Amino acid sequence: MTAAERARLAVIGAGPAGLAAALAAAGRGVRVTLIDSAPRAGGQFYRQSAAGLRARRPRVPHHGWRTWERLSRALADQVEAGTITHLTDHHVWLVERQERQERQERQERVERVEVFEGSGAAAHPSTSAGGFVVHALTGPFQEEPGTVRADAVLLATGGYEKVLPFPGWTLPGVIAAGGAQAMLKGSLVVPGRTAVVAGTGPLLLPVATGLAAAGVEVAALVESADPRAFLRHAGALAAQPGKVAEGAGYAARLLRHRIRLRTRHTVVEAHGEDRLVAVTVAALDPDGRVRPGSERRIPCDTLAVGHGMLPHTDLADSLGCRVEGLRVPVDEEQRTDVPGVWAAGETTGVGGAALSLAEGHIAGHSIAARLHGTEPDPREWSAATGSRTRLRAFSAALDTVYAPPARWTERVTDDTVVCRCEEVTAGSVRAAVDELGAGDVRTVKLLTRAGMGWCQGRMCEPAVAGLAGCEQVPVRRLLARPVPLGVLAGTEATTDG
Repeated sequence: MTAAERARLAVIGAGPAGLAAALAAAGRGVRVTLIDSAPRAGGQFYRQSAAGLRARRPRVPHHGWRTWERLSRALADQVEAGTITHLTDHHVWLVERQERQERQERQERVERVEVFEGSGAAAHPSTSAGGFVVHALTGPFQEEPGTVRADAVLLATGGYEKVLPFPGWTLPGVIAAGGAQAMLKGSLVVPGRTAVVAGTGPLLLPVATGLAAAGVEVAALVESADPRAFLRHAGALAAQPGKVAEGAGYAARLLRHRIRLRTRHTVVEAHGEDRLVAVTVAALDPDGRVRPGSERRIPCDTLAVGHGMLPHTDLADSLGCRVEGLRVPVDEEQRTDVPGVWAAGETTGVGGAALSLAEGHIAGHSIAARLHGTEPDPREWSAATGSRTRLRAFSAALDTVYAPPARWTERVTDDTVVCRCEEVTAGSVRAAVDELGAGDVRTVKLLTRAGMGWCQGRMCEPAVAGLAGCEQVPVRRLLARPVPLGVLAGTEATTDG
């Protein structure tokens, strides 16, 4: 079989899950197009600095550098061999099932289906639904259309950070914790001279220690969770000694950099006129209330804050994949319920880079077998399956321990802006519920315009749901990102990879 005749897989996202899937599939004879919005592979976890910056010690801000080096070399080898086409700076806004095919492609697909059905593996025929067209925006202004056609799609679209509002959170100097880390890894710059890192979740540890290592004075790491809650999950911890050692390493670095760790604390308010000058933090009681008299003002010019991660599910939802809670459910092979569509990594539930690698590896094996019309052999990825099971249990324990503090909405004043795009305040959201009878996020949106701006609610949705007292549910969006009308009007142009 020549390269031109190989089955085609489009992998969307070049982070740990996408890289692992692309390499596994390409290594088994599948022609892969790896599509990513970043100029270099690696995703957020392995974010690389621009080549022009000439970082002398690029491994310093990273964890798992050896794994990245292995993935990077393997990708370069496959690109050179022509088995993987790596499309950088491609911002995917839609994936659709292919309605029309040239006659030859249609016949080839029918033949593959017949072979597949003859194998007795008809439970989930990956190619029976036809091909897919991946639409992306390219160019310096992300206004030029590009498309990729494929027989199967792997969604490795990652996640995005959740930041809950509090008085003063819109001041310059208040940034997302992940944003601070991205500045450090991608641009080799620090956001300020004196920082407080706050919120909840394991991401706060590398952010605080990374900033300190780069020369920032980290005045405090403010974690709203109680680490003693881990004692209730001893089994999941014992199954991941590497993660326990990683946590111990961060604890040692906190001590080395003399970073004050305040657990069961939260940021009550950020202070400043034109920019941040200080934050007030306070202790929380077991019910999530601020302990009276525990408030402490900490001078700083940077507040890096985060309250966990949320999966990107827009493309999966537009393809018709079932979304359960806020994640895309998959089977043992990482298949979604839409034939021909697999998902791996944070898209299926936030769990970190190691879990993403395992899921991507499994998906790549499964895709290759299915596209070749054979029944996959789970023994080929048994080690990854074991890792996936243990890491999912560990991630579930983390989700329980690092839940945002209860009663956080009580500390959001009515004049606090919740939706930055449309400048909607918490008071407006509360009025929509209490005075106008809104009972869900969609109605709040219609009454206040919260979530109707540029980000389409991706940033403010958790806050709006919390303030409205509603469960956060997936919001269907036709397109995964804003698209120029000219592109929508002329989608015939192609840059197939």
